[in-house]
Amino acid sequence: MTRTPTWQISTVVDAARARIATARLAAAHGVPTLDRTRLTTALSARLRQCLTKGGTWRLTLDAPWPGPGDGLLTLTLTPDREASAAGEPPWRTSVACPEPAAAPVADEETPDDPAALAEALLGADEDTALALDRLAEQEDLVSFHREELDQTNQGVLALHAELDAAGHAEREAFAAEREARTEAERARHRLTFLADASAVLTTSLNHEEIVRRLPDLLVPRYADSVDVWLFDGTDGGRPSAPRPAAAVLAARTGQAQYAADHPGDLPGVADRPPSALDPGRPLLCVPLSTRRAPLGVLTLSPPGARWEPDDAVMLIELIRRASIAIENARRFEHNRDIAETLQRALLTELSAPPGLGLAARYLPATRGLNIGGDWYDAFRQPDGSLITVVGDVTGHGLHAAVMMSQLRTALRAYAVDGGSPGRLLTRLHVFLHHLQPDLFATAVIARFRPGDPTITWAAAGHPPPVLRLPDGRVRVLDAKPGAMLGIPLRQEIADHTVRVSPGSTLALYTDGLVERRAQGIDPGIERLAVALGGCGAGELDTDLEGAADRVLEPLLKDSERDDDVCLLLCHIAGAPSSSP
Repeated sequence: MTRTPTWQISTVVDAARARIATARLAAAHGVPTLDRTRLTTALSARLRQCLTKGGTWRLTLDAPWPGPGDGLLTLTLTPDREASAAGEPPWRTSVACPEPAAAPVADEETPDDPAALAEALLGADEDTALALDRLAEQEDLVSFHREELDQTNQGVLALHAELDAAGHAEREAFAAEREARTEAERARHRLTFLADASAVLTTSLNHEEIVRRLPDLLVPRYADSVDVWLFDGTDGGRPSAPRPAAAVLAARTGQAQYAADHPGDLPGVADRPPSALDPGRPLLCVPLSTRRAPLGVLTLSPPGARWEPDDAVMLIELIRRASIAIENARRFEHNRDIAETLQRALLTELSAPPGLGLAARYLPATRGLNIGGDWYDAFRQPDGSLITVVGDVTGHGLHAAVMMSQLRTALRAYAVDGGSPGRLLTRLHVFLHHLQPDLFATAVIARFRPGDPTITWAAAGHPPPVLRLPDGRVRVLDAKPGAMLGIPLRQEIADHTVRVSPGSTLALYTDGLVERRAQGIDPGIERLAVALGGCGAGELDTDLEGAADRVLEPLLKDSERDDDVCLLLCHIAGAPSSSP
């Protein structure tokens, strides 16, 4: 059940009364102070607009009274007929009522006297004061939250500052790491280049080839141009060609010089004015020197404006290694020339008596000085016998060749007194032991006597002779040999005799021909026997030199040539064929 009070409003007093009545009704229905204040304030604003427009307005208030209701307090402001005709729509607003009024509130309860109006005005001020108190509480709450928000914002700002600082530090760390990685990669490239270039320089034992390789290695990566000045004039340039003053100073002082119009700031390098020969380009002049003597100067121009300090350090180290390689190559070439001269002097031409052919082959090892301790020889004794010998001094190089020469000379001297092959080897053993106690040798000697159908031979630690018979059969003369020459052992080396007939061929050789690391020596001796047996009798009689080459060919195919090779073929001429 609802009660519907109605007010006719045409004046300010009517409006004030309606407002006061509305406030009382809202209070009676338990409308909260804030909602009541909002309701009356909205009503006052609307009534002020209506009074401004003029005319009479009817305010209707629908409020629940004891009994069921919808729980809403509804205000309806309707214009009179004139205002309605002007198209003015009704105004309506509602507010929730927590509970219905206990008794009806009539508009007569709103007196017209001033005291009642004042009391009503004071009541409205109380509602306003309550609303302002609530507003102040809300403002305090807002202020509290604003202060908390400000503190939170300050914390957020501080956090952002810390994050920015951390991000900046992280970016700096990443930049430092990238720079370190880049520098490490550059250092790795330098070390790799230095190792590869050093390997290229040290693979050659020709100093002119090393000098030619230097520009190819450095240009264009680390130098725009390279000039090599060797003091012996073998650099390919003119001996009288003008050189930069910095190069001359580097040659005199042994210190690297940097000639440019700006400081180089290169470690271990002295700064000099730009070169008068080429003032527009910086020049780095590095001496080529070893402990023995200065070799020359290397002059480089940079690929760009200048060199990085680490690049200059790497270049100086490479040039130092190139100096060592050039010096080693020169020493090798010098020793090789001596060795070749000695070898040519020792390997003399063979002279054989009628009815006996000789063919010799000597191949030095492909490593080292191309000279070793292997030798062959053939000479006559006073009784007309022919001594043929093949020997092998342990080791390679110049020292082995010198000892081989001494053994060869001693053997010829002993042979003048006569003696069998075993006796000659025994004396040679004693000689070597006293001459060089730490040096050893092997040898095999075969003696041919004119008109004698036998060959006397003896061996000391040497591979056995191989004999080809006239019918093509091959024998390995593997009678027990003596021990190596020069070992600290007293020994008497025995002689051995084998019968031969015209057309027979005896092969004396060194172990370099038949020995292989993975197989030993026996398979090689068998291969030699097969190769010798494959030679025809007529071939051996007419072309012993060619036969020697054909015997060597299959045996050298798998040879690493890390040892000297010596072969001596002794062929007894066959019986002349009878005329038809």
